[in-house]
Amino acid sequence: MTENELSYKIRGAIFKVYNNLGPGLFESVYESALLYELTKLDLKVQKQVEVQISYEEIILEGAFKLDLLVEDKVIIELKSVEELAPIHYKQMATYLRLTNKKLGLLVNFNTLSILDNIKRIANKV
Repeated sequence: MTENELSYKIRGAIFKVYNNLGPGLFESVYESALLYELTKLDLKVQKQVEVQISYEEIILEGAFKLDLLVEDKVIIELKSVEELAPIHYKQMATYLRLTNKKLGLLVNFNTLSILDNIKRIANKV
């Protein structure tokens, strides 16, 4: 399944979670609910994936954690903030670059319109 096909399924699951739970909860609640919905779609999903990266001649263990990784292809970064900030986009771009993944979805659940708060970020691998 391509990243675009996965993105379509993931977006559907995000809408379902948002419509059922609404805004204003902790990120961890949305993470657990989205993990459940994606698993129901028979997708391989990993939660809180610890990433190590190399820096010069050393390995930095536990450099960061991905909220969700779907089919080892799409990173999902979940937020529950008043508004997405430019640093959130940069963070996702960094995650994509350091993991060599092509697509990330940055999602802010603390909003009146989830449609406007699912951001696709692509990495030119």
